[in-house]
Amino acid sequence: MDCIFCKIVAGEIPSVKVYEDDSVLAFMDINPLNNGHLLIIPKAHAATIHEISEADFLAVMSATHRLAAAVREALNPDGINLLQLNGKAANQVVPHLHVHIVPRWSGDGLTVSQWNLVSGDMERIKGVAEQIQKALK
Repeated sequence: MDCIFCKIVAGEIPSVKVYEDDSVLAFMDINPLNNGHLLIIPKAHAATIHEISEADFLAVMSATHRLAAAVREALNPDGINLLQLNGKAANQVVPHLHVHIVPRWSGDGLTVSQWNLVSGDMERIKGVAEQIQKALK
């Protein structure tokens, strides 16, 4: 497999490891958005949230929770962004599920997106909610 994150897990590509257990690896992003930017990945390859097993996803989220607390304690940021992108349209660059922890400080100049808050059509919103609820069953 030609996955850069799988090569990091296998030790074929070096990384600055922060945390590791049987299911998860966390390492510093080499193109950080801010000081302390790190990535949490499952060791088993899964391109997106749609391919990952529930157990592996829960392991990633548990590690994310623990690491976000460690980043907060170590760096004392004003806030933290957690980012998890799925697919090219969502700007996912590496096709191996990963969560970004990005420490944030007031005035750091980073923006999450260019979303403009515009009130939605409540009937359409309710209809979409019903579609999603039916898909859960």
